[in-house]
Amino acid sequence: MTRELTEITVIGGDKTGIVAEVTSLLFERGINIEDIDQAVREGLFRMTMHVDTAEMVCTEGTLKDALSELADDLGVEIQVRFPADRETKQIAVLVTKESHCLEALFEAWANGDLGADIGVVIGNHDHLEPLADHYGVPFHDVGDEKGSPDEDQLLELLEEYDVDLIVLARYIRILGPNVVFRYEDRIINVHPSLLPSFPGAAAYRQAIEEGVRVTGVTAHYVTTDLDQGPIITQRALDVPDGIERDELKQRGQPLEAEALLEAVQLHLNGDVTVHRGRTNLRDDTGPGQYQLGLSQAAIDATPDRPIDGKGDVLRGDDPEVEASDEDDGDEQVEEAVPVDD
Repeated sequence: MTRELTEITVIGGDKTGIVAEVTSLLFERGINIEDIDQAVREGLFRMTMHVDTAEMVCTEGTLKDALSELADDLGVEIQVRFPADRETKQIAVLVTKESHCLEALFEAWANGDLGADIGVVIGNHDHLEPLADHYGVPFHDVGDEKGSPDEDQLLELLEEYDVDLIVLARYIRILGPNVVFRYEDRIINVHPSLLPSFPGAAAYRQAIEEGVRVTGVTAHYVTTDLDQGPIITQRALDVPDGIERDELKQRGQPLEAEALLEAVQLHLNGDVTVHRGRTNLRDDTGPGQYQLGLSQAAIDATPDRPIDGKGDVLRGDDPEVEASDEDDGDEQVEEAVPVDD
């Protein structure tokens, strides 16, 4: 039996009864709830559901009208996204001053490799307006003189351009829950470190100061927890002795653009899903279609010997039985025994 997974998002003030009212309405119309997730941040309630509408006993228009009436009664917003709502997805790209990620997205779009239309570019500064103009894409500056964005204006623009996906192309601002909750699992950011290491500001500087030999970049879904959303793609780069922050940043920028573009394509192609805070490739995704982490050359250069087992064989033990007794191969911690000083 074919499923038709429809996404329903409820946003509003946190109060009792919202979940019961919405789920009851769906049950009465023969709609099965496949997945439900709820959160509250700063007094704002969000519930995202994926429901099977394949056998619902009403039309799509009737369901939308019923949910709209319920939203008015509850004093909340309810968004409904059916599987076939749009053939061509609309992307909003959020930017600050760095152009490299926006350039990569524009080039892929111009070459027909993006799989969606870039409908609007929104900045908290106007530095990249000429680049948007070059590609004939509307640009809107929602920042004040200090670059602080007006998120109410941002939300109005996202609704005006009927946005399916928000891409943060080195947008150096934290999105509030009022935006994130409305676009759950539809906001992709790129961060200049191998998350969860070095979250927040000055990630390249953090990597140098902490003395790591390898760092990288991470494209991930945005959540209300800073730089902790589900990871989609990562790239690694070397941190040589004595390298300065600006040089490391310059080396990382092409990888930022590459990782972000691939994450966007994974999302648009429907080849990645999110489950319990982790992304997974769809089962029928072709092998080698994407480079989620290391390049094949780096994988080939990774040594594959020695590994555990030879000592067990020489003792006459069965390595598979021994391994099954371990907890993921982690060392066992012995109980501490007090000793006299």
